Amino acid sequence: MFCVKCGTQLPDGAQFCYKCGTALPGAGGSAPASAAPSAPPAGKSIAAAGVQSLKCPACGAPIKPAFGEMVITCDYCGGSVTLGGDGWKEINKHTMLPLKVLDRNAALAAVKTYVDQGFFHRNDFAESTVAEEKLSYIPFWVMPASASTTYQYQAVATTVGATAGTIAAGALLGSALGGRRGGVAVVPIFGGPVVNPNRSETVSGQFEYPVVAVKSMAAYQPKDYQFGLTERTFFDKKNIPDGTAILNGDLAEDAARHAAEAYVQQLQSEIVHKKHSMVSQIHTQVNVAEGELLHVPIWYFVLAHKNAKSTVLVDGHAGRVIRTM
Repeated sequence: MFCVKCGTQLPDGAQFCYKCGTALPGAGGSAPASAAPSAPPAGKSIAAAGVQSLKCPACGAPIKPAFGEMVITCDYCGGSVTLGGDGWKEINKHTMLPLKVLDRNAALAAVKTYVDQGFFHRNDFAESTVAEEKLSYIPFWVMPASASTTYQYQAVATTVGATAGTIAAGALLGSALGGRRGGVAVVPIFGGPVVNPNRSETVSGQFEYPVVAVKSMAAYQPKDYQFGLTERTFFDKKNIPDGTAILNGDLAEDAARHAAEAYVQQLQSEIVHKKHSMVSQIHTQVNVAEGELLHVPIWYFVLAHKNAKSTVLVDGHAGRVIRTM
């Protein structure tokens, strides 16, 4: 079908033209403005906090957020807004990853490889049944973050080696001086500076950390998983297969920023403790920049195995299981 005003080709069933905002024949409700409103300046509020409905800043179609939702994607053109401290704001950067794993069997192949890891689990997938499955585009806040961790650790090997060497040298010298009395070796005590076993190092890192924007999916938050961001494109609803659910989010960008900071601090701490076992002090400084909203195609599977259920998420772009917190 085509827009009656500007002639833009539209998907069947469209109620508003995503280009000019004109209501199409048969569209219910109030028509948006005949021309799409210009996008508001970056950082400016386009509606007051607590608003129940508004028009999409991109196409003028009505947006009616459900209770609790804070990140809304327009059903007509794919434009997005978020509810921050100043009210509804247009999301300046809304991207998506293309769906490459189109077939459920290909997604399940990744699940099988993941589930059957190790000798004692090699038949787990064959003994499981798929209790639930769905393909959805799930929103993530991708937060650019830089981190610098300064820490102190105790050089145990150096300390033990130095102590043993001092004792051995003292014993030899005592023997050379003829310091044996009554069959007992007398080891002279030497004064001198104490060797400080503490060492200090710094570890730095750069992250494009994805924070899931749906609170009910917090249990499946990626830990150190990286999406293929080099292949992301600006969000375009026309590139999403018909019938695929596009989820809205209920986590605001400010909350995502704090979450990213905490997750990156945790990752930095794990990196440090993998390098050294005797860490005495650790301090991490994390700087998080403005994020972007990224919709990712996710295959969601619930497997039933021996009266237990487990959930596995597959990145529908890369075909890999997302390792979660």
